[in-house]
Amino acid sequence: MTTPAARLASEDFGPRVEPKPQYGRWLAGSIVGWAAFVAFLLFMSWVLLEIGRLIPAPFGSIVALILILVMITATLLTMADRKWSALMQDRVGPNRARLPIPGLSDKPLKGLPHIVADVLKMLFKEDFIPEGAMSDRFLFNLAPMLAFAPAFMLFAVVPVSPELQVARVDWGILYVFALASIAVFGTALAGWTSNNKLALMGGLRASAQLVSYEVTLGLTLVGAFIAFGTLRLDFMAELQGMAVQSLRSASALNISYDQSLLFGWLPAWGLVYQPVGLILFLVAAQAEIKRAPFDTPEGESEIIGYFLEYSGLKSGLFLIAEYAETVVVAGIVTAIFLGAYHIPWFEPAIVRAFGMGVLSVLQVFAFIVKMLLIIWIMFLARWAFPRFRYDQIMRLGWKMMLPISLLNVMVTAFVYLWAGREGIAWAGIVEWIAILFFIGLSQQKEQAHVPAAH
Repeated sequence: MTTPAARLASEDFGPRVEPKPQYGRWLAGSIVGWAAFVAFLLFMSWVLLEIGRLIPAPFGSIVALILILVMITATLLTMADRKWSALMQDRVGPNRARLPIPGLSDKPLKGLPHIVADVLKMLFKEDFIPEGAMSDRFLFNLAPMLAFAPAFMLFAVVPVSPELQVARVDWGILYVFALASIAVFGTALAGWTSNNKLALMGGLRASAQLVSYEVTLGLTLVGAFIAFGTLRLDFMAELQGMAVQSLRSASALNISYDQSLLFGWLPAWGLVYQPVGLILFLVAAQAEIKRAPFDTPEGESEIIGYFLEYSGLKSGLFLIAEYAETVVVAGIVTAIFLGAYHIPWFEPAIVRAFGMGVLSVLQVFAFIVKMLLIIWIMFLARWAFPRFRYDQIMRLGWKMMLPISLLNVMVTAFVYLWAGREGIAWAGIVEWIAILFFIGLSQQKEQAHVPAAH
């Protein structure tokens, strides 16, 4: 049999590089593309809300949030991650796969067919179990499930809207910490039962890293607990904007302004109260889900990782769990620090003009947009920073982030006892000014050290 000829790039783009389109044409295309994207998100927001309403609780929220929002977003992120990295590195990215549909068989479609190709490969690729893992076959097969299941269960307490939330439990964020710790067993079992030295090393690295950053991850949110006075994410979301009852009476009472604003103009979001907590939580969460630059447990150029001996569907479970954890972290950050589903300044006006039905859809849309923004920031950090050495990761967690998070808790508690929530808000504003001043000063120092060109 002869080997089929490889598809050449010239078949997609021609024998030469086409000239760049004019600015006006590019601007018009960008506007149309973003408008279509916004329209799609609005439509999906309405679909999620209707599913949650039509199917009896809590199954409606489970289908809308877990099976649709988290699963589909995590699947699409597998392609978005590669395409965004290609844009940052001035590459085209994945564009070889084609759909066997007349009229589309010769079009790359921006690489979207690769999602279908990856899913099919994951489902039908041979499931190979190494000989050394046969003695612990049950634990070897259990490890991917222990890594996959908690990633989706964590989203149960995230409030996407006042109506869309799977579980409203009193222990709130403690549920997240409890389930997140189960992922340690998945990585440890995967490395140990593989009977492979490199996989075992990856499992040990992952276990030590997860245990180390869980301490900082919890302490970074204590300041938010003090500011909001609750562990429940749905209560935190309500405190960052106008309550549903107040919004329903906004039209009758002729209320045209947002009564939840701090000092009459500032949104009462968690990032105002806890800027240091927000930054530390994002960094610790990146390490907790083993995303670059904290990906030493699965460094492809070093030890390959704790799932080295896995193939087929089991390998795909580890992969999709990582992206699902990214969605969960972004959802938690949105609920605690970015005002959850609230739209500051405009909610009373929207209710008076269009009613609560339109506002409900726009609130789901606002949550999804904020969540995608956090995901984009996490992906930007993934491809902008080189991988840390393992000793640097441990030093960052224990000697730098842990003391800063403890200091943040102490300062927040002192300010709260002295001046209440408004005092914490003023302290947060001062912290933001200090952070921005530090960033600006660091940039000036870097420019001063750049040698002049001769």
